[in-house]
Amino acid sequence: MADGDVEAKASKGKTSVTKTKAAKEANQRLRKAQRAAILLKQASDPTRLQIILTLADGEKHVGALCEELNQTQPAVSHHLALLRHGSLIAPRRQGKNNYYSLTDSGHELARVVRGIVA
Repeated sequence: MADGDVEAKASKGKTSVTKTKAAKEANQRLRKAQRAAILLKQASDPTRLQIILTLADGEKHVGALCEELNQTQPAVSHHLALLRHGSLIAPRRQGKNNYYSLTDSGHELARVVRGIVA
């Protein structure tokens, strides 16, 4: 086999590896974008954004959130369930009360929202 043939095969192998790596990176970017879109959709409600911003100041129980938002417990619980499903908040039960706090993702989203509305 001529030296040129060996170099061509080596070059073709490198190109294939580069394309595979690029495809994996593109797939990872797509998955991250899809996850971000889901999180933004779950938070894309004024009440849910208020909850996120309120919880950025610290853990609160459902009753306190209802008072602060001036909404009924079932309405607030509905929004909390959506945020919990999106892993933006985490629940903690103490006796008869449910307390909620932001997850790391929730804190990041609160930071972004505060930056936008500032």
